[in-house]
Amino acid sequence: MRPTIAGLSLPAQEADEARALGRALIRTGTTAAAVTAGIVLLGRGHGPEDVQHLSVVGLFRELTGPAVNALDLLDRRSAAVLWLTVYAPDELWPFVRALWAGDRQAVRPELVALPTSPRFVSGSVARRIAEASQLPDLLDRHPSDTALLARAGRLLVRMGCSRDAPTDLVEYHDVLRLYGSVVSRAGLLPPTLDNAALLLSLALDLSSGTGVLLDWPTGRRAALLEALGQLLTEPRWAVADDVLSEKEQRRRADWFRRTGRQPFESPAATREFHIQVVAGDPADRDPVETRVLIEGRPVVPAVFGRGPAHSPDHLLDEGRLRAWPEPHEVQLAEAYCTEGCCGALYVTIRRDADQVVWENWRQTMPGSREPAPELPSYRFDASAYDAEIERAETDCAWSWRARTLARLIKAGLIEEPDLLSRWDAGRGWISSGFDSPDEAEVTFWYVPGLASGTPERPDSPLQFRWTVPDDGTLLEAQAATALRRLAEEDPKSYAQVCGGSRERAEELGFPWPGSD
Repeated sequence: MRPTIAGLSLPAQEADEARALGRALIRTGTTAAAVTAGIVLLGRGHGPEDVQHLSVVGLFRELTGPAVNALDLLDRRSAAVLWLTVYAPDELWPFVRALWAGDRQAVRPELVALPTSPRFVSGSVARRIAEASQLPDLLDRHPSDTALLARAGRLLVRMGCSRDAPTDLVEYHDVLRLYGSVVSRAGLLPPTLDNAALLLSLALDLSSGTGVLLDWPTGRRAALLEALGQLLTEPRWAVADDVLSEKEQRRRADWFRRTGRQPFESPAATREFHIQVVAGDPADRDPVETRVLIEGRPVVPAVFGRGPAHSPDHLLDEGRLRAWPEPHEVQLAEAYCTEGCCGALYVTIRRDADQVVWENWRQTMPGSREPAPELPSYRFDASAYDAEIERAETDCAWSWRARTLARLIKAGLIEEPDLLSRWDAGRGWISSGFDSPDEAEVTFWYVPGLASGTPERPDSPLQFRWTVPDDGTLLEAQAATALRRLAEEDPKSYAQVCGGSRERAEELGFPWPGSD
């Protein structure tokens, strides 16, 4: 109903009548359909006097969406306050109450006191907080409040987070002003690990993330990046392990040292095709992304925006971005829920003489009534493309030790698949995650008879996990030892069942997890 009413032809001479009808439906309507029709009509032309009524009817959840959409055109602060009132988690309620009551004195301390965890502050919540608090103005009124400054930076990071909907950063109207305020005052921040991670996260987004897509004045983004780069090279921002007491802090400091110069290296804008693997702040548990930039712009947030680019495990370790004479389709990204829920982004890659072609872009968008945006074909010099793929595939500078160990083991199994197939097993997920960042995890699927070519019930495989701790020695030597053990010993004798079905595990004589 909403797009139908919004699309109706409305001659200028009937605008007043439509506005009056919309107000009457909002104030006297007794069904959601009638009030929704009124809200949409007001969206075609309303005034400041409509803010209060829209804010009130929007408190009914079935009317919140239309009311927020109408308010976004009229008064973004009121739209954000309404959105937060209805959708914000309980942990944000002291801040939301201050907003709803119009208590300007309480807004700043409650904003500073908000939890920073992505569990409570998603990209959408971060944008609405910034809009509701009129954050750039708040920073201007309190220019020396470093706690407020750090919170503003964190909200920018959350808005651009690819794990959520990175479009929130683009949709935030005051985003350029807020970036400028935060970066210009960043030198006031105390040189803590939290603040160092914050500034580096902002730089990573400005370098190759959603921040690139904003409508920047010429040279402005480069200037902000340069300012952040100069600040983080100052000696006071160096992070020393001997002052960090917790293992999580030391891991975060290691990430900062590994990643610290990545966003300030040779600018991607000068390259036709560039790949930047980005591991985000471990404290935020953001995914490791393979960011593909074409003509300086990150492809996935530019055209998809419902989830991050796939990991290097998927795109680089498996060689999926390599170009062959035969075209092959590659999934570059999948929605943060699943493809079946909110879709995925695909492209077809092929080699054409001395060029590599990316073409036939495809988005799956289940349930969407809107057509996916069409993308042009891109042609790259083949030798430059191959060199960039080789560089990205062999670059481990972004990786922590256990993840590099996992990549070395995986590379060995890709080169010698018989190391697993001799045991009736096939390679599964091999990597290192946030829960156990000091361990490489090797998973494989077991199907009896696989090695002989007569698999037994291949639709009911059993999944195993083998954990390989990083012992601190040379990673290549550790990987060689792990591969040698796979060659000499049946991995089912030392790995643990982690997937499949309990019935199949018991049938094959393996204990099911937690059954002891």
